[in-house]
Amino acid sequence: MSARLPSWAWVTGLTTGAIAVVAVLAVQADQGTKPTAATSRPSAPATADAKPSAGPREKKPAAVPADSGTGRRIVYSLDQKRVWLVDASDAARRSFAVWPGTVSPDPGSYTIGTRTEATTGSDGVEVEHIIYFAAKSGISVAFSNAVDGSSPPPAAPDAKTGGIRVTKADGKALWTFGTAGTTVRVVG
Repeated sequence: MSARLPSWAWVTGLTTGAIAVVAVLAVQADQGTKPTAATSRPSAPATADAKPSAGPREKKPAAVPADSGTGRRIVYSLDQKRVWLVDASDAARRSFAVWPGTVSPDPGSYTIGTRTEATTGSDGVEVEHIIYFAAKSGISVAFSNAVDGSSPPPAAPDAKTGGIRVTKADGKALWTFGTAGTTVRVVG
């Protein structure tokens, strides 16, 4: 004679299995898609926000460069290939690594002028959250992120690109923080 489980036991077993599958899928979704670089990645991002950038975490956020001014501003370090979003009290709210183009702005203070929600970058990649703040040698310099979240491929040596690419999460944070008129301080 075979033992037969009551119907409530089957329902309980199926429900438990479904919950386990949903939990696994939730963990996978939370890990998200990480951008990949064709050659090398910038150093690991660090954030002060509740929602971190994609990538490995640093134990301590990188310090805002001492020569970057005061007050609410975006700080871009050419040498560190890093950006900080600094609030009015001079506290870094977010810091992240970037992939600069081949044309870099000179150190100094700039102001965000034009912002464009989406377009095609000079490298042919669909980009969004474009924040223009400088020009050099006729090339516009702007922060942006690829719509698909990828990092830029290495530019050809003779290519002139002023795009400073960031991850998708950092692009969204930069777009929210960097309104028209916001100061961008570029340091060496």
